[in-house]
Amino acid sequence: METLANIIQNLNPPQRKAVETTDGALLVLAGAGTGKTRVLTTRLAHILDSGRANPNEILAVTFTNKAAKEMAERVEQTLGRPTSGMFLGTFHALGARFIRKHAERIGLKSDFIILTPDDQKTVVKQLMTEKNIDESRWPAKQAVGIISKWKDNAWTPADVPKGEGGQFAGGKLVEIYTNYQARLKALNACDFGDLLLHAVTLLKENQDLLQRYQQQFKYILVDEYQDTNVVQYLWLRLLAMGHRNICVVGDDDQSIYAWRGAQVGNILRFEEDFPGAGVVRLEQNYRSTGHILKAASELIKNNSQRHGKTLWTQDGDGLPIELATVWDEKEEARSIITEVDKHFKGGGAYADCAILLRTAAQTRAFEEQFIRQGMPYVIIGGLKFYERKEIRDALAYLRMTHTQADDLAFERIVNVPKRGVGDTSLKTIRELARMQGVPMFVAAQNAAADGTLSGKAANALREFCEMVNQWQEAKTWQTDQLMERLLEESGYLNMLKEDKNKEEAKGRLDNLKELIRSMQDYDDISTYLEHIALVTDTDADETSDAVRMMTVHAAKGLEFDTVFLPGFEEGLFPHQRSLDDSGAEGLEEERRLAYVAITRGRRRVVISYASSRRLYGNYMPTSASRFINELPDDSIKRVSVESYHGQSGGQSGGSYSSGSYSGTGSRPWQTQQSDSWAPRKSTPLFKAENKIKRSDDDGAEDGLPIGHRVFHDKFGYGRIRRKEGNGASLKVIIAFDKAGEKKLLASMANLKSA
Repeated sequence: METLANIIQNLNPPQRKAVETTDGALLVLAGAGTGKTRVLTTRLAHILDSGRANPNEILAVTFTNKAAKEMAERVEQTLGRPTSGMFLGTFHALGARFIRKHAERIGLKSDFIILTPDDQKTVVKQLMTEKNIDESRWPAKQAVGIISKWKDNAWTPADVPKGEGGQFAGGKLVEIYTNYQARLKALNACDFGDLLLHAVTLLKENQDLLQRYQQQFKYILVDEYQDTNVVQYLWLRLLAMGHRNICVVGDDDQSIYAWRGAQVGNILRFEEDFPGAGVVRLEQNYRSTGHILKAASELIKNNSQRHGKTLWTQDGDGLPIELATVWDEKEEARSIITEVDKHFKGGGAYADCAILLRTAAQTRAFEEQFIRQGMPYVIIGGLKFYERKEIRDALAYLRMTHTQADDLAFERIVNVPKRGVGDTSLKTIRELARMQGVPMFVAAQNAAADGTLSGKAANALREFCEMVNQWQEAKTWQTDQLMERLLEESGYLNMLKEDKNKEEAKGRLDNLKELIRSMQDYDDISTYLEHIALVTDTDADETSDAVRMMTVHAAKGLEFDTVFLPGFEEGLFPHQRSLDDSGAEGLEEERRLAYVAITRGRRRVVISYASSRRLYGNYMPTSASRFINELPDDSIKRVSVESYHGQSGGQSGGSYSSGSYSGTGSRPWQTQQSDSWAPRKSTPLFKAENKIKRSDDDGAEDGLPIGHRVFHDKFGYGRIRRKEGNGASLKVIIAFDKAGEKKLLASMANLKSA
């Protein structure tokens, strides 16, 4: 095992300075791929090994649970001993830890629950209903978003500036925010914004706590500082005012989360906040080729809000960035997937390749082509595992078992599966709970016992409450075994097994099995519930050999051998909404996003833009992104895409053919669109893309013989397994290669022979 002394010795000079400058404030500007993680872990190990601090005297903040876990493991591996006791984790995890220790000072109990976004919306919707606010006009989801932004700005209801809520909800949003906070306190709950807002409030209003923690944390280390928002900044600043040994690591050129509250100004003014702070620039890149780095550096130089640095590498220029013009988004998807196929057939892995998109809506064209080609792919950052209905239902059962005072969990599952407890009964229970000052579970028991509710609803509530009481007695069971019992005894598993949509139900059952499997490492309910409340989920198997597809925002911190960047068009990238909403600042953030996109590539980066793109059902002419014009001529190679418009013999796909751009005269992508533009029609991609016709020699009068190979526009390739009915009601059951077994109405399926 490499010793700490050897690790430090092998760092480059700026990295070593960032590790060994331990006292005082320090700003480490870490460019993409410059070994930031190595510097962070080595610095932590150095502080501990030198005896400057004990583990519990260090506060280290990351933005993901994965980063925190990796940092802890690497520090322990470097030192060869455990480092338990260190305050290492995400802002939200550390905030929850801090609040649980002092919950009584803000009117909570230490076992408070952390609401999901779905829970937040439910509470706000109830409050708006009570105020007779039309939720169809003023959506609860939008109200939650505004309140969350206020919390990111460290505004309690009393702090919200006058007029800040505008006319939303008829000017009553601050009142709703006030009532929302009161409702959360009654529920013994926090939302994500509270985890930092309450932490700041505790320090501001309790001088003894402030002094205690300022003295305890001798060293503070913050990763991804460019992504901090106002409330995170205030929390760190309050804690750092003791020893003032705060080291923040980040890259102002990669600040891309303004839409969720991040303030690039936090990193830009660090030297003003901490006069005399040292600054170290990490500029030697260990990830990408020279051409990729030069293009990214030239692009980002056009931003004015930055400290300034230039990435470089010792590994040579490598391949120039390829630039391709395509006809539309379909041709763009076909050509990119053809390039991936060539890479795979040449011995490469699918997982080497990533398609990074400006918006999630761009995935559709690519998914259609992936299915057609039978190529494996995963979408990173799609529907999150813990956001799925069956998972939220299962966790609501677990939350009810954990505490019967969880009104939101009660409302979610008291009638799932259906037990005969309708909306009227729920409204009665809710009102009783408010009048009696008790949880809804207790109010339900009372209503069923004293005759307030009768008939089917009363019987159902008695059975439900008795079941929950029995589960309460089994709280000490192993968490995964308890979850199995809850799903079985509640009738939830049986509900799915009897679902008429067998394919969808099977998927939900599989998800529940995966949920139960994930519980095996947790001995108690409370630890598990906090874990899933704070976890960052990407819902993808990182070990599978499949093409990665995601938005550029989701790609932050990742790297790939080959990166495809489609959609470099004005209005899409930079996105028009950012320009309209934030003007010059929005443009600079879009440019930072493009910088992040380019620097995800290790060996090859391919940028493409379409001459036309479908918008609201119609093809519209487009023009190349201004960012393309900001790339250096000598790091760009112009490539062309073989035409699909009748010249490819009907074959699938197309490919790039290289041709260097000379760099003289006007660039070809700067030409204006023709006023007489009209979309051309493409020939079919597949030679055999004809609808199935009746054939006397295929053994089936309906033209759909069992065993026949077919293609479906949505589900791809498959084989007919069996049939049901006849004539207009004929259904075919097809085993699709990728989508599994589906039952389709033959007259509507539009099947094609394969």
